[in-house]
Formats: sequence, structure tokens, C-alpha cells
Amino acid sequence: MSTATSTPLTARRAWLALGAHYDAIRDVHLRELFAADPERGTRMTAEGASLFLDYSKHRATPETLSLLADLARECGLSERTKAMFSGEKINVTENRAVLHVALRAARGTTISVDGVNVVPLVHEVLDRMRAFTTAVRDGAWKGFTGRQIRNVVNIGIGGSDLGPAMAHRALAHYSKRDLTVRFVSNVDGTDFAEATRDLDPAETLCIVSSKTFTTIETMTNAARAREWLVGALGDERAVSRHFVAVSTNESAVRKFGIDPANMFGFWDWVGGRYSMDSAIGLSTMLAIGADNFDAMLGGLRAMDEHFRDTPFERNLPVIMGMLGIWYADFFGAQSAAVLPYDQYLARFPSYLQQLIMESNGKSVTLGGDRVRYATSPVIWGEPGTNGQHSFHQLLHQGTSLIPVDFIAFTKRLNPSAAQHDLLIANMLAQAAALAFGKTAAEVRAEGTAEALVAHRVFEGNRPSSVILGDKLTPATLGALIALYEHLVFTQGVVWGIDSFDQWGVELGKTLANRIAADLTPGADTTPLHDSSTNALISRYRAGRAQ
Repeated sequence: MSTATSTPLTARRAWLALGAHYDAIRDVHLRELFAADPERGTRMTAEGASLFLDYSKHRATPETLSLLADLARECGLSERTKAMFSGEKINVTENRAVLHVALRAARGTTISVDGVNVVPLVHEVLDRMRAFTTAVRDGAWKGFTGRQIRNVVNIGIGGSDLGPAMAHRALAHYSKRDLTVRFVSNVDGTDFAEATRDLDPAETLCIVSSKTFTTIETMTNAARAREWLVGALGDERAVSRHFVAVSTNESAVRKFGIDPANMFGFWDWVGGRYSMDSAIGLSTMLAIGADNFDAMLGGLRAMDEHFRDTPFERNLPVIMGMLGIWYADFFGAQSAAVLPYDQYLARFPSYLQQLIMESNGKSVTLGGDRVRYATSPVIWGEPGTNGQHSFHQLLHQGTSLIPVDFIAFTKRLNPSAAQHDLLIANMLAQAAALAFGKTAAEVRAEGTAEALVAHRVFEGNRPSSVILGDKLTPATLGALIALYEHLVFTQGVVWGIDSFDQWGVELGKTLANRIAADLTPGADTTPLHDSSTNALISRYRAGRAQ
């Protein structure tokens, strides 16, 4: 076993050096750091793949960043990155390659898994997606009754829902406005009912996204959609004109009534939360068109190349990922906020919750040992300026240290330059207020009564990054997504965990299947669970019976 995996993280030279460094600077205020270095605001920045990162408002010095880069090197980040990009099976618990980077690789690139170059396979699917979406958008693809498709319902869950739903919202400016796109994920019947309440089945296309075609929530909703459509159109044959599948299970797809010619596949080296740029993104391509989808892939690819080829000291995902480790493991920060100052990115924090927490919410190392340090923080956020009137109070004056990522764009997509200026002014003000705060002396100088001074003090020293793009385009969105994907990978390598499995979701699924059987009419009256679950089952049965 290589040194990159055999030495415990907390025993590494760079980790110990960071611990000593933390003891030396943990009480240094950002006001002091900026006063000591007039060039800090322009020097502690980096650029890549059309994105600009200002990380000057972090409780860190150039020495901090150097030590963090040393830790990444000592943990073998370069070697692990090369292994990922070359198709090695770095998902060790499932013995799989991790190749979301292949989903956006340029034609002609070679990335092999088990001796097979997978890039031509990716482009074969992309070409089929392009042909299909063009036919739907142009009206050549007709429904069973001969009417044009005007509605798309994406049925999936987890990575088969969060990524496409986020991208659809983020790129609404570029979407075909006379094509309604909805998303159904929750097994709660309300989700499907509300998504389809005002849709005409004769003009609706359903995309069922499930790799195995057995995911219980997705297939329950798919069955409901099938009943809805066949009930309205009166013919089982309608299914083949109103349903397509994103799956690898051809027999199950055929049994459902979907023509396998309308099945779009992907591969076991693509994790669900990394799959939005695969066939899982079919709804996205339908909404924004194939050319814009290609532009998004280009932005993803640009960040891939930046991450792979740029030295750590100027590497956006590495800088952000290592600063996250700095706060989680040395400052004890248990959560982090992502605050996009762009309404189109309203679902971006939700998307990142799965990407980051399902990837790095682990407590066991690659070697099977219990970790002795913090891994993923809790990720949350809302768009600015809305959040300023709710949870920003806690960010500024609460007792928790919560690092923040601010995201914004210099150019607007919609009218009113004045409103955009006000939006950006608010973001810059929030970042400055978090960093520098307001001292008691400054509060007193404003004429504040002494009894209120303590209430109006902002201690500051709250860290944040500012990520700026030129404009929210498909390419910029792609770069943002890949930035966080590689941030996750960086942190997982350092923490020595498998960022690409998700065993933690399996137990609940298994138990749900057992409990569901006990809730059906005529079920055994003495379910075999713990006393709390048994009592709740009994109460539910009684309530439903009434």
C-alpha cells in the first residue's frame, strides 16, 4: 500500500504542521490580516475555466495555503487525480472506475475502462439524444394521437432529479419557452398530482430515469404516470409514443411498454449525483437544445482540464476544497453555506447538498478504519438577497463559524442594470460585513446608547469566498458544477474516504420495503419491529381505517 493511504491523516507531517500553524493564527482577525498586507485583496485570487475566485477573506495566510497544498500533495492528490482521469477503479467499495469526466470528454479522446475506450460510447449516446431532442423540439416527434409534444415530465429521484431540475432552473433563460418541463421525484403522490394537474396527456412526454429500472420511488411514479396516460388516451400502445427511458435494463424497459429504441443508456462508472451531463440530462437537452447542452459540456470540460493541469496553488477546486478542510478539521466548522446571488441558481444549493454530503458524508476510511476527524460539513443555502432577511442574522452574530461561498455574475441576463447593481452591492456588502464586522468603538461613535452597544457589535472574522463569472451561460454553469465536483474529490482524497459510494442510503430503503408490507390492508397485526415502529404502524393503520 502506498504512503498516500497507509499513514493516518492526523499523523502526516503536513497535518501536524497545520495544527501548529492553526494554534499560531486562530485568533488573528481578518482586519489584522488585511492591514498587514495591502495587496491581499488582489493577490489571494485565482482564475480558471471562466471563473474568478477571491479567497482573500479567509482566516488564512499564504503560509496556510502553502501548508494546505503540502497536505494535498502528501495525501497523493496528483496521483489520485491521474488515476481517476485514466479510468482506474478508484471507487474501491464497488470496484468501479469514476469517470464523470468522460461524459464531457472531446471526441477523439481516449479514456479506457477494462481496455475499452468509453469516449466513443458517450458520444454515441449524445448523438442519439441530439437527434431525439431535435425531433421533439421541432415537432417531428408526435404523440399517439398525432399531436405535438408540449410537455415533458422527468421522473427520477436523487441524482436523476436534482441535477436536471437544478440545470433546468439555472438555464431557464435559454430554454424553449413553449415547452413545459416538470420534475417528479417524491413517492408522495402529491408530487405527481401537482406536476401533471394542468397537463394534457396527449401532449406529454415522460422520461423515466432509473439505471436499474427498479428504483422504488421512480417506478412507483412511473406506474402512476402510465395509468394517467393510458387512462386518458385509452390505448396501451400510447405508452411507446409518450414514454422514453434512461436506463440500462432493456428487458424491464420493454416490459413497461417503452420501445428499447427510445432507451438512452449510461454506465456503472457514472454515479447518480455525477450524472446530470449523461443521458440523465435528457430533460435538460430538451429544454435548452442540443447546442446549449454541448456548451454546458464544454464548461465542464474546461474545469476538468483546469483541475487536472493547474498547480495546486492556483487551482480553484484544490484551493476551495483544502480551505473547507481547514475549517472543518481545525476550526470545527460543522456547516457551510452556498449563497448564489442569482435567482436562476435557486436550486444550486440543493444540488450541492447531494453532491457534497452523499459523497463525503462518510465515517470510514478506504482501508475500513473509523475516521478520527470531521469529514463533510452540512451544506445549505438560498439565493441572495432573500437569505439576508432570514438566516444571515446567524451568519453575522450567531455562535457558529460558517464559511460561505458567494456566487455572482458581472453581467445580467434580464433588464434593469440598476437592480443588478443593487444585487451585487448587497453581495459585496455581506462578504465585507462578515469579514470585518463592526467594533464596539465604531458602534459608540455612531451615538449608540451604551446599553445597546453589545447588541450592535459585529465581531466579523467570518470567512467567505467570492466566485464571479462573466454571465450565467450553459458553459459557466458547467464550470461551476465541475468546480464543486472536483472540490469533493480533493477533500475525499485528503480524508482518505470513498467519495463515490453511498452505502448510507441502503439501510433505509431495505427497512422501508419491510415496513411497507406491514402497512397494506390485511397485513399481519403483529409486525416484527422495535416497539416504537410497531406502535407507529398501529397508529397509522387505525388512522387510515377511520
